[in-house]
Amino acid sequence: MIKEFKRVLLIGADGQLGSDLKKTLQNYELFCPLINELDITQFDKVKEYIEQTLPDLIVNTAAFHQVDECEKDIQKSFLVNTHAIKNLAETCQKFDIPFVHISTDYVFGLDEKRKIPYSEEDLPGPVNVYGISKLAGEYFVRYALKKYFIIRPAALFGATGAKGKGGNFVETMLRLAKEKGEVKVKNDEFTSPTYTRELAEVIVELIKTENYGVYHITSQDGCSWYEFAKKIFELTNTKVNCQPVSSEEFPTIARRPRYSVLAHKHLKEIGLDGMSHWHDALKKYLKEKGYI
Repeated sequence: MIKEFKRVLLIGADGQLGSDLKKTLQNYELFCPLINELDITQFDKVKEYIEQTLPDLIVNTAAFHQVDECEKDIQKSFLVNTHAIKNLAETCQKFDIPFVHISTDYVFGLDEKRKIPYSEEDLPGPVNVYGISKLAGEYFVRYALKKYFIIRPAALFGATGAKGKGGNFVETMLRLAKEKGEVKVKNDEFTSPTYTRELAEVIVELIKTENYGVYHITSQDGCSWYEFAKKIFELTNTKVNCQPVSSEEFPTIARRPRYSVLAHKHLKEIGLDGMSHWHDALKKYLKEKGYI
């Protein structure tokens, strides 16, 4: 039974989700190597580290997730998000270690007419290099292992912030509002904003079970990025001119999914679908950060 695990290797513990997982897993014996101690793209060193520490469980949150940069550097995207995951999965298989891998809602998006949340059983269809590389990583996990949890979250916001992205969407909106007094936000791309503190708590409950597989874990319901921004400003009583714009008016290097809201079919089936509505999750985050 996985619930008996004691030693956990947490890769990416200083990241946005990793920081909250580290807090949530604090009652376990944790190995939290920094990237200079364990770079997942150095395959032999990763195998050696795992063989030396022999954890009962490995949780990987590391990724190359700057979506536009992935488009410009395909080789790095597949090295980090695909080949390194294949190496981790095969090493877990060798030592019979259950593996928790964090994926993304960006494995979806190809269906531009989609209006219904995706379940875990819907066919993926990425629209950018990041999503393709993450999906390929998922398939290597499923190919190599039987004992795995693939977690697909979306639009993460947490107290630590995403290092590679300079924070998160909430912090970016508040900063731009303060600096410029006006922001333009896409109103035709829909996602499921997700609070990493709650996500970490559900992941830890999930890994105490033997219900391996693919799981969508996001805050409840979905919204456009514009609706998300409006709620941020409303809850913080921020005075700002927030204008909705289309994707065409706000071009990016990489395409984004028009719709990647996720349904929690598999979580519901095992009674763990306890995430807050994204409104309430946002309030909790803003309180944690001292904004309200």
